Amino acid sequence: MMPLRTLAKAATKISAVAGLCLALSAQAFALTDAQKKTLNDVNTYFNSVKTMHGDFVQFGPDGSQSEGKFYLARPGKVRFYYSPPAKLDIIADGKSVSVKDRKLATQDIWPLGQTPLRFLLAENINLQSEATIQNVIVESDLVTVVLEDKTTFNSGILTLIFEADTYELKQWTVTDAQGFDTSVAVYNVVSNGPTNPDLFRIDYLANTRQRQGN
Repeated sequence: MMPLRTLAKAATKISAVAGLCLALSAQAFALTDAQKKTLNDVNTYFNSVKTMHGDFVQFGPDGSQSEGKFYLARPGKVRFYYSPPAKLDIIADGKSVSVKDRKLATQDIWPLGQTPLRFLLAENINLQSEATIQNVIVESDLVTVVLEDKTTFNSGILTLIFEADTYELKQWTVTDAQGFDTSVAVYNVVSNGPTNPDLFRIDYLANTRQRQGN
C-alpha cells in the first residue's frame, strides 16, 4: 500500500492539476508522441487484466476515510465491500451501478455508462479514443492520466494514477464540477485470479420495495 503521506501528497497534486484542467476544459490538449506511447502502454497493460481483487482506501471531499475489499471482473463488473463503520455497498453488474446505503436503507441505481467506472470496466480500454484527455504526466515512479468526464453522474475530471514501470492501476480521483475530490487507492492487488459471479448481483427488487415504502 502507498503510505498515507504519499497518498496525501498525490491528492494535493491531483487537486491542483484537476482544478487547472477544469478551468481549461474548453481548450484542446495536444498529446506529444511520448504521451501517446504512454497511453498505448497503459491501454495494453490494462486490457491484459480481466480480473482484479484486493484492498482499497477511499478519501472523501470532507476528509473522511473508509476502506474495504474490492473485486473486479471486466467487462463491466465490480464490487466494493466497505468495512465497518461504513455502511456502503457498491456493485456494478455489467449494465448498472448500485450504491446501497445500509444505514439509510436506500439503494440508488445508475446506468454504468453514465459513471466514471466505465473507464475502468470497459471490455477494451482505449483512454485516448473514449475520453477527452486533459493531461498525461510521466514521472519516475507514477504515470498520471487526467480525463474530462462529462456524464449525468459527474461533469468534472477523472484522474487515473498508474505505476510507471508496470502500469498497474494504483489510484483514481473523481473531481466534480465544484472542485471536490473523492480518491480511491488500491493495494494488495491480485490480477487475473478466479472470481465469483455472485459478487456482482444487484438486488433490483430492493428498489421496488423502496419505492413502495415511500
